[in-house]
Amino acid sequence: MITHRDTRDAVLGLLPTAAALTAASWLLTGLDLGPWWVGLALAAVVATADGLTRPVLRLLARWCGAVAALVLGVATQVLIVGIALTSAPMIRVDGWHTVFATFGVVGLVSAVVHWVLGVNDSSYLVADLLRRARRQATTPPPGSRRQATTPQPESRRQATTPPPGTAPNSGGLRPGTAPPPGVPAGVVIVQVDGLPYPLLRHGILSGILPTVSRWVRSGSHDATSWWARVPSTTPASQAGLLHGRSDGIPAFRWYDRSLGRLVVANRPADAELIEKRLSDGHGLLADGGVSISNMFSGDATTALMVMSRAGRRGGLGPGSDYLRFFARPFILVRSLVLTAGEIVKEIYQGRQQRMRGIEPRIHRHGSYPLLRGLTNVLLRDLNVALVAEHMMRGAPVIFVDFVDYDEIAHHAGVARPESMDALAGVDRVLGTLEQIAAAAPRPYRFVVLSDHGQSQGPTFRQLAGRTLEDAVRAHLHMPAPATLSATSDVEGWGPVNALLADLLGTGGAVGRWAARRSTTERGGMIVGPPATEQSGTGKDLVVVGSGNLGLIWFPRHPSRLTFEDLREHFPGLIPGLLTEPGIAFLVADSARGPIAIGPQGVHLLTDGTVQGHDPLTTFGPRAAPDLLRVASFPEAPDLYVHSTLDPNTDEVHAFEELVGCHGGLGGWQNHPILVHPHDWPIDDDLLDQGELHGAEAVHQQLRRWLARSGLRSDL
Repeated sequence: MITHRDTRDAVLGLLPTAAALTAASWLLTGLDLGPWWVGLALAAVVATADGLTRPVLRLLARWCGAVAALVLGVATQVLIVGIALTSAPMIRVDGWHTVFATFGVVGLVSAVVHWVLGVNDSSYLVADLLRRARRQATTPPPGSRRQATTPQPESRRQATTPPPGTAPNSGGLRPGTAPPPGVPAGVVIVQVDGLPYPLLRHGILSGILPTVSRWVRSGSHDATSWWARVPSTTPASQAGLLHGRSDGIPAFRWYDRSLGRLVVANRPADAELIEKRLSDGHGLLADGGVSISNMFSGDATTALMVMSRAGRRGGLGPGSDYLRFFARPFILVRSLVLTAGEIVKEIYQGRQQRMRGIEPRIHRHGSYPLLRGLTNVLLRDLNVALVAEHMMRGAPVIFVDFVDYDEIAHHAGVARPESMDALAGVDRVLGTLEQIAAAAPRPYRFVVLSDHGQSQGPTFRQLAGRTLEDAVRAHLHMPAPATLSATSDVEGWGPVNALLADLLGTGGAVGRWAARRSTTERGGMIVGPPATEQSGTGKDLVVVGSGNLGLIWFPRHPSRLTFEDLREHFPGLIPGLLTEPGIAFLVADSARGPIAIGPQGVHLLTDGTVQGHDPLTTFGPRAAPDLLRVASFPEAPDLYVHSTLDPNTDEVHAFEELVGCHGGLGGWQNHPILVHPHDWPIDDDLLDQGELHGAEAVHQQLRRWLARSGLRSDL
């Protein structure tokens, strides 16, 4: 039954589109809509046609995959609007070039209107979904009695735990209706990539994060920190969070002697390799969970834009998942317009940093402005649409990663205005997801966490005047070695790579072409060294930068070199590196086990024996056990290199050209966040020195919460 509210909502939903179309007719000489009411009628025709074609598009996309969702969605938008404009007798349009121009103008006007009105960045994406859910909430299913339901915000909706032994219900729930008895509340886990705990506290106190602040101040949620162990980087932390293991991951990328090549975690084939080594099939998202925009799947039933499953048939969710974003009239266009605006904003803000003399800073040029536009607008919007879709389907657990803040903090700085704006945008996303939870077919609880923090400082190259690989080669005192260097920033392109692999790698010839591109091209949309360099074959030296942690291998030696071997074969290397500005200590294996070597002393990591001045003093009590753990990996390098830490500013020095970094020790990089419901306390037996120690401990806590909520059948 169509109610007055349904009619009102439908009209209100058409007004912004009608206004944008009318503005397009004023701005484009080739378009004339005629009377004032034609814009509203045209918007109604477009919305009706969209509603009629959507079921067919969903069916086709389900058969053909994600690439079909993109192609069919965009093509249908253009055809619907084009046919409506060219067939109406009272509308004058010069041709299809004007139709395409209309899309651009409508997207621009829509973005400006939403900005002027202060509308949530993501609310327009899910407005129709919320209206449909509320309408269904007032319409009883056929043959059933009508029940009034009042959706409540997440903080007021309590989880219901099924009787012992009852399997959790993972779907098939009707949007907008009260869940059947025994259906537990779902959980949405939002990862804010790279957010350090001190900055979260600042955001709460300053009002930059009003949604999280409301949760914490109302008492519905608690905010705390946990310790991100070395390497404090996304592959290790997400492997620990989603699969409960991170052993064998010494950095973001590393030389694998057993494979004879460089492994880079944000390449689909390598991410799949890493997950196969770690997964036991019972990850965090087993039992019907959904993994969105992550590096690993967590053994989820549905994985969308997940690096370890990207480009594999069966690794994607159905292509229909993407239709809400790609097939809604003008939504994709609006996101593309805002993406272009974000690129312009980045160019302006980078210039402002240079003009004002802000230090430390790096050059913000090349492909980074495009990367910022894609991650801060397009991918964020797509993530929101995908999460909303699966919340409305009643998914039990959803884990999504937003990389907005992390990417901007790398290039602009940890707490710079543009970085804080990115955080504010993610907070608005949380507000949107809270609205969706109020209309979803089951209640949802929210957990917000980060995989690591961020530390800041001038780069090693800015201090030493040369890169780490140049310094290593200089201290080897040997003819120029054949070197494989990997100290450029490729981490940020990972989510874009996953999206492209999802869209292009849907099996067949297209999938094989995408797989080749993902491992053979440098720069552009798919990032990575050429295959001839990636293999490491014939190389004398491999130097890798991972934040303020450097790694060095000598591939011609069949096994890992010890401190004694390095001193014999390369006597000037260790003493020379310790004289470099910005290098605090080195870690190598030895006859007595792994050791940390500083300019004035040595720390034996196995038993804590120190000779001379302890090189780990400024890095805290967790430094030694963290370094012992990673130095014991079979994948560990011949030599770890770690930057200095300024005790006055907490600044470290990245071996990549990044002003904000993570990967080692020091500063805020080891202090990620965990915001969880107040009635889900952290278990005392998992605490170490008052906090969860390592992503594996956070994984155990998350699994226990899910089990107590009736969302895990294996615990």
